[in-house]
Amino acid sequence: MLEVNNIEVVYSKVILVLRGVSLSVKEGQIVSLLGANGAGKSTTLKAISGILGVELGEVTHGSIDYTGHRIEKLGPEEIASYGIRQVIEGRRLYGHLNVEENLLLGAYLNRSRQDVKKRLRQVYEYFPRLFDLKKAVSGYLSGGEQQMLVIGRSLMARPRLIMLDEPSLGLAPLIVKEIFQIVKTINQEEQLPILLVEQNANIALSVSDYAYVMENGRIVLDGPADKIKENEDVREFYLGLSGVGKKKSYRDVKHYKRRKRWLG
Repeated sequence: MLEVNNIEVVYSKVILVLRGVSLSVKEGQIVSLLGANGAGKSTTLKAISGILGVELGEVTHGSIDYTGHRIEKLGPEEIASYGIRQVIEGRRLYGHLNVEENLLLGAYLNRSRQDVKKRLRQVYEYFPRLFDLKKAVSGYLSGGEQQMLVIGRSLMARPRLIMLDEPSLGLAPLIVKEIFQIVKTINQEEQLPILLVEQNANIALSVSDYAYVMENGRIVLDGPADKIKENEDVREFYLGLSGVGKKKSYRDVKHYKRRKRWLG
């Protein structure tokens, strides 16, 4: 479905950020892209959705194929027409509008009022809290409610592929768990492919089918999510666990870059 093939991304024509990144998302999969801050995860999503140009970035090598179409040189509006939706980090919404008005903006291009109403009911079923708050001004929602809203708004467009950028950022653990359970339900009920960028490796791997680990603009490890979760290096450097299942201290892992076997 989605194939990212050995892409390089350069900002301002001089700063090389992605170095030969390849990944794929198949029908019905949740695929996680894990890594620390600055690894290149968000840049990868922006390359797929076509919004690199806003930040003076461009794909200078490789290709991005979506359902048989090359999209790496297309603009964001053309890519969106294929059904690709990105939920950008930071919970971007129209704070002066109420919840339902925000949701309806997601269905702006849908000319069928009956279909829009049906989709709105479905989104409220996924996110009952949004139904209770549908007349509330969006700018006054909690962080978790805003995250639910931006995901729900993207669903209103009936996407064929959705990309979530750091949905757990700044949220309490119980809210994170609730949101990821809903994301898993959406994937299962609609067979909607999801590409998930996330620093919380434990929660991401718990809902994913496949995972990639990114370091310094490169994919350094990939495999089925359950296998990645058991990988000794991932357990130590991303889950904070030693080989015997005990949490590691900062002192234990502060020199981890030297010891990462996948970079050896």
